[in-house]
Amino acid sequence: MSLLRGLVSARTWLAFTHHIAGLVLAIASFTVVVTGVALGIGLLPLALVGIPVLGLTSRCADGFAAVERARFGLLASPVSGWPATDNRYRALVLPRRGTLTSRLTVGRLAHAVLRLPLSVLAFTLTVAIWTVGITGVTVPLYAGEFPGGGLSIDGTPYHGTEPLALSVLIGLVALLAAPPLTRGLAAMDARFTRWLLSPPHDAELQARVSQLEVSRERVVDAAEAERRRIERDLHDGAQQRLVAVAMELGRAKAKFADDVEAAAALVDQAHAEAKAALVELRDLVRGVHPPVLTDRGLDAAISGLAARCPIPVDLQIDIPVRPRPAVEAVAYFTVAEALTNVAKHSRATHVRVVVDGAPGPAGTLNVVISDDGIGGANADGAGLRGLADRVAGIDGALSVESPPGGPTIISAILPCG
Repeated sequence: MSLLRGLVSARTWLAFTHHIAGLVLAIASFTVVVTGVALGIGLLPLALVGIPVLGLTSRCADGFAAVERARFGLLASPVSGWPATDNRYRALVLPRRGTLTSRLTVGRLAHAVLRLPLSVLAFTLTVAIWTVGITGVTVPLYAGEFPGGGLSIDGTPYHGTEPLALSVLIGLVALLAAPPLTRGLAAMDARFTRWLLSPPHDAELQARVSQLEVSRERVVDAAEAERRRIERDLHDGAQQRLVAVAMELGRAKAKFADDVEAAAALVDQAHAEAKAALVELRDLVRGVHPPVLTDRGLDAAISGLAARCPIPVDLQIDIPVRPRPAVEAVAYFTVAEALTNVAKHSRATHVRVVVDGAPGPAGTLNVVISDDGIGGANADGAGLRGLADRVAGIDGALSVESPPGGPTIISAILPCG
């Protein structure tokens, strides 16, 4: 049954289409690259005029490689690309030093050249086996139309059932073999393309290390900015109030001997300043890491943010499993920063916060904050840039959409693994 299902399988016919498209692309890439390389090498003695030609040919090979990766993506056999930093040019046709001899460029040029014979082979084998299969199975339908009224070998007609039965048998065998052959050739094509167009394992590892280094730097910068904010808030807020409390108490102590009422008034002022300092310290602690987040999770913590927001907030929180603490903290501060910006700058009348996902070992937590304000949020501002650094610290992604006139949509995808 699996062999019969292969005849109508979408994978089979997608692979068949893949071979046809591959032949067309192979003819185009072979013609362009071979012509460009030959012309470029031929013009090298002429004041190095061939270098821009080779650079332009290399750029064309880059384009063909991008098309190939997209084609294999449709085949559900993705071909990974090289890191972007390894594919930069100073101008359209002037290659960077060493680019023309790098493994990246040589692999793409070789793929463009070798693609044609392999595509011709795959296309020929695929079309041939399907043609033999369909022709053999259907030959009884039109055998009487042959010259002599039947199948013939060396001009001698055969009218018996044996030749027809043999033809049908050969056609059935070819049809049953056609789907696995078609898919197998596509798989071999994918391995060949990965060999020439994908970076080796150590290059992928180096790209990942570079990404982690950037993330680490952004986390360090975000932590340093947070430390400076805490120092500034302590110095300008709670510390000043506590100094005022000490001064008021000192003045009250001096007046207790001769003016009890004035001393009592000063004590009342010191009491009010002390309560204000406690409020600021509580807000500062909540800004560092709210206790409710640790004790009761994101739902309760974000509900508290919504309750304190001066703009009505519509909450939709669906988290079946509690994520790890680092992800919870980033999600909380994403919502907190977004609501603060909405209250300060957006002139919005309504805010919607959606937090959902599957926070398992391989899942993600999705956070979306949208408002109906005037838009124009600056993603490079200190607040949103620091938030993007927090998100990048756990390999997440933050996007900000805020066209003039609104609406503003801030979304974060936080991996939970």
